[in-house]
Amino acid sequence: MSNEIYSNPLTERYASVEMQKIFSPYNKFRTWRTLWIALAESQKELGLDISEEQISEMKDGADEIDFEKAKEYEKKTRHDVMSHVLTFGEACPKAKAVMHLGATSAFVGDNTDLVVYYRALETIRKKLAVLILKLSEFAIEHKSQATLGFTHYQPAQLTTVGKRATLWIQDLHMDLLDLEHLMENYKIRGVKGTTGTQASYLELFNGDHGKVMQLEMKVAEKIGFKDVFDVAGQTYSRKFDFKILSILSGIAQTLHKMTNDIRLLQNLKEIEEPFAKNQIGSSAMAYKRNPMRSERIASLSRYIMNNLGNASATVSTQWFERTLDDSANRRIVIPETFMATDAILDIAANISTGLVVNENVIKSDIEKELPFMMTENILMEAVKKGGDRQELHERIRVHSMEAAKQVKQLGKPNDLLERIAEDATFKLNLEDLKLLMNPNLYIGRAPEQVDDFIEKIIEPIKKTYGEYAKAEVEMKV
Repeated sequence: MSNEIYSNPLTERYASVEMQKIFSPYNKFRTWRTLWIALAESQKELGLDISEEQISEMKDGADEIDFEKAKEYEKKTRHDVMSHVLTFGEACPKAKAVMHLGATSAFVGDNTDLVVYYRALETIRKKLAVLILKLSEFAIEHKSQATLGFTHYQPAQLTTVGKRATLWIQDLHMDLLDLEHLMENYKIRGVKGTTGTQASYLELFNGDHGKVMQLEMKVAEKIGFKDVFDVAGQTYSRKFDFKILSILSGIAQTLHKMTNDIRLLQNLKEIEEPFAKNQIGSSAMAYKRNPMRSERIASLSRYIMNNLGNASATVSTQWFERTLDDSANRRIVIPETFMATDAILDIAANISTGLVVNENVIKSDIEKELPFMMTENILMEAVKKGGDRQELHERIRVHSMEAAKQVKQLGKPNDLLERIAEDATFKLNLEDLKLLMNPNLYIGRAPEQVDDFIEKIIEPIKKTYGEYAKAEVEMKV
């Protein structure tokens, strides 16, 4: 491609070759031909005067597409479907008389879109499952690694690194369930005619409603689907596009949240995304390790989420049986949303296989905050030694305020434990208090929750998708 004209960053930098091939012109127009063949075959099987020779000619010529000739025809006809009907007809002169028989442009256009989207969803489903499995390995490895929890981005009770990862995985699992449900209930447009009434097909079969119904299901089965939309206008309802993009938006929301967490943790130096040996973090500040992969996911996710609004606008402005103002929009929005989703899943899988956990930094951060968090345990121990709970509570409050002043205003270490040890009211020495400083006393059931989550949620996913998780994921840039 020339460097003197615009190139799409999604194809140049982000989306996988696999996803690009699914949305390629060749795959689109080859699927058109598959549909024309399926239609002719089904019509022949139901008694129309179509010869086996005509079917064979179409099959033999299906793979070779003269794109230049199709462009020439489109300049003349101003109609993309007719340009390819004419191009295919030239390649199959015996079959051209029965090609596209009774069909409208939406027969190939809409059905092909749905076939392509289904294949793209298969790729997204596989990559989503792989990401879940890779993150699950990280969760298992760090299920007992105590770390500060955060609410309002303020230090809160302890959790574990692995438990936090299950929060990300659970959202991804919800996305996977939504995706699987959509695919299990997937439909194609079918054989519906100009305004969805099947009038042209009813005419072809001399008013035989049964044969028209058989025709629709035969075509669907020949291209690999079991169900069709019960009713349609000239096009299938664009509400279905919105449902597809809703799934992709959901994935983007999840990954945006996950990578925001990683970016914040990287600022704290507790967890870092992978950093290549020769990677440059900043052109000016050579010491920097910027979370650029997580930032890229956030950036692309924002694009994906905003495209959902575009799809909802298209649904709401379709007049009666159809209007063409959806066409140019859908050509851009839907493929690009798929490619951006494909990209963020690959990047996220790449991050997940190399997340760096800086345990010493995490321990240091815990030590700074834990004295405040363990005050309830200190209170209980002091009560056991005969202290008055209400009096002790007030003493801890006063000592906590003074210790916080040391940390925040004077930049000194947290000396809360020393203050309590020196206060005879508590009847606890420094050694007693240090026994309570074990972070594992404050993580609750976090490790067990990870184990339960893995057994209940992850093991079934592994049985279905485990073979895909073996491949390494590489980024283009």
